[in-house]
Amino acid sequence: MRVFIAFATLCLATCAANKKIVCYFGSWSVYRPDNGKFDIGFIDPTLCTHLIYTFVGMQNADIQVLDPWQDLPDDYGKNGFGRFNALRKKSPSTKIMIAIGGWNEGSAKYSAMADDPELRERFADNVVAFVKKWGFDGFDLDWEYPNQRGGSAKDVKNFVELVKVLRQRFDKEGLILSAAVAAAESSASKSYDIAEMSKYLDFINLMAYDFHGAWEPTTGLNAPLHAAASDSYEARGLNSEAAVKYWLSKGAPKEKLILGVPTYGRAFTLTNPQSHGIGAASLGVGAAGPYTREAGMLGYNEICEMQKNGGWNVNYDEERQAPWAHKDRQWIGFDNIKSIKAKAEFAKQLGLGGAMVWSIETDDFRGICGEKYPLLKTLKAVLLNGEEVSQDQDTVDNNEVPNEVDEPNNSDDSTSTDNEPRPPPPTPSGNCQAEGPAAIPGSCGFVICSINEHGELKETPMNCHPSLCFNPKKLVCDWPENN
Repeated sequence: MRVFIAFATLCLATCAANKKIVCYFGSWSVYRPDNGKFDIGFIDPTLCTHLIYTFVGMQNADIQVLDPWQDLPDDYGKNGFGRFNALRKKSPSTKIMIAIGGWNEGSAKYSAMADDPELRERFADNVVAFVKKWGFDGFDLDWEYPNQRGGSAKDVKNFVELVKVLRQRFDKEGLILSAAVAAAESSASKSYDIAEMSKYLDFINLMAYDFHGAWEPTTGLNAPLHAAASDSYEARGLNSEAAVKYWLSKGAPKEKLILGVPTYGRAFTLTNPQSHGIGAASLGVGAAGPYTREAGMLGYNEICEMQKNGGWNVNYDEERQAPWAHKDRQWIGFDNIKSIKAKAEFAKQLGLGGAMVWSIETDDFRGICGEKYPLLKTLKAVLLNGEEVSQDQDTVDNNEVPNEVDEPNNSDDSTSTDNEPRPPPPTPSGNCQAEGPAAIPGSCGFVICSINEHGELKETPMNCHPSLCFNPKKLVCDWPENN
């Protein structure tokens, strides 16, 4: 009996040690205002086994740095790559990676590259050179999505060929290779030969969110864990459990499958504020938050602060294992400590490789609503420590005073100021006249205007969701007819 107990204890410790908590960092969050402004100095690398910096891009198989001022260490740069890699000093066991792609990069140019054997080889060589130059431990491929959004049917086979050649190069250098993938069968079945691609990836980040959003005519949960008995046939496939079971059924090794969990919610505007359940009629996207400033999307940090200010009715669907909230015409489906705990336990029970977070900068990283990083710490407690998780923070005390939070002390970010402040000159394009978001004339996109350490305005191009356009009056992504 004692031998059995000792073996079980050893097994639990070993299993926990092998679990991954993969944390994505959206580097554009450095441009957010007020309490939403994020800095690499805020990151606690001990909460993650893998940290992934997003994003770089690609052009003709060459790697593109999308935000040189933020990423690079030149005279005008903030040295994002270097400071991100320096997080190893605080947590030597944490692997530091870089991701390419994302929604704004599109699919067509990745499809063209993957279809050409010579370009695949060139891309692999460029990736290895880039990763080694900037000191990363590995590379995450976030092509959204093969055989979709301008791709071709050949992408399914070519994606396998691409990760195969990357694997060959990476093995020579001892580098980690992962991919972020569509979760639901309705999308994944179009894009991947799951059994084949799994052979060449160290782990697979399942983007198990955006199952529902304001592109639909009724309210729905962003990332339900399970289906409900009342769900339609289509909706039964739009949840984390269904996505995981589909990927496992198609040959994904469970130890390589990393369940994605969101630290944000999807927001709707109700047609009738008196009808506010799951599946209630929606007029479209909900109001943008003060930090993320994207209509239809709210970070958990924004959600918990709004609830802290009062007036919100918060509910939890026990069947789907996810919360939702409404106030007047605004409705949000999101994740909280309770739902994150349920997902972590689900991943553990199925023997999955761990969990992935998109993304750390929309957790309550300042601890405004209580403990810092409550969602990320919940994942770690369940998957790595085997601890019981308190859900007290999910019930926000409206009378609680927010914590005083010190900004991170980054000596390389010092900014000189003049005795007599003066407004910086506009950027050459004329889009930026002052800090904040600004429209790009003749386009649905926009720029984030920020002041660099030399007191100069800099613009960072951004894109709205494909169905939305930037509204210069509201300063949010909005339906085109509202512009």
